[in-house]
Amino acid sequence: MASTSIKNNIRRLRFDTNEMTQQALAEAVGVTRQTIIAIEHGKYSPSLEIAFRIAAAFHVAMDDVFIHEETERSLKR
Repeated sequence: MASTSIKNNIRRLRFDTNEMTQQALAEAVGVTRQTIIAIEHGKYSPSLEIAFRIAAAFHVAMDDVFIHEETERSLKR
C-alpha cells in the first residue's frame, strides 16, 4: 500500500498530551486503534470528519495535525 501525500503530527501530539496511547486516541475519536495506526504511519488518509475529531481530541487546529506535502512545497517557494 502506498503512503499518502498527507503528513501528520499525531505521534508527537500524543506524546505531548500525557503520552496518550493510540487506543485512547481511537476511543476519543470513535475509530479503531488500527485506524489510528494506519493514519499515524501515513498508510491511510482519514475522512474530513475523522480529521476534525482527531484535531479536537488534541484541542488544536486541524493544520496543526495534518500537513499536505504539495501545500508544504508551495509555501517553501
